[in-house]
Amino acid sequence: MPLHLLNEKIWFPPVEEALEDGLLAMGGDLSTERLLLAYQKGIFPWYDGDVPLWWCPNPRFVLLPDELIVSKSMKTLLKREAFEFTINQDFTAVINNCKAKERKGQDGTWIKNEVVDAYCNLHQLGYAHSAEAWSDGELVGGLYGVRLGGLFFGESMFSHKSNASKYAFIKYVEQLKAEGVLLIDCQVYTEHLESLGAKMIMREQFIHLLEQLV
Repeated sequence: MPLHLLNEKIWFPPVEEALEDGLLAMGGDLSTERLLLAYQKGIFPWYDGDVPLWWCPNPRFVLLPDELIVSKSMKTLLKREAFEFTINQDFTAVINNCKAKERKGQDGTWIKNEVVDAYCNLHQLGYAHSAEAWSDGELVGGLYGVRLGGLFFGESMFSHKSNASKYAFIKYVEQLKAEGVLLIDCQVYTEHLESLGAKMIMREQFIHLLEQLV
């Protein structure tokens, strides 16, 4: 099936037309209207060079808040409040730390300046959110993503201190659960998130849940 090319028109092809690796389309821009439409359809952007690529993989990696796994060691850290936890305290710093983070197997980062600008704009509009972990007044871990209704789409996380991002993630999942969020989209598999309870589900099931929750 050919790869769809996007232009100025705000639209996306059916997610069932994605390639085997989940790549659905390329091109277009990161305007607020296009990004919100993408998330509403279960599509997310990654960059390859200077071109945005749009993905909807099958299966999909997700976390049900009720299935969050908190290890004994993390329970100890949470009990003694090893980090100060905040929400939306410094979104710009979080996304820029995610941008600067070196990742195994990746040459550079998909978080381009255009991505930072687009998600900071989403944050100002109330769609993108960050969670932070602090130590002695210093930002040492965090994550950001987009929330629509009862679904949170996780985008990226970083950690400068052992367990800081995991601490922020667990605290934020607990907060989202209290606010009625029933599904967290983790996009693609990572061992780190699997250890916290994330699992694969079929894309069809994910889209069905998304339609109910968003």
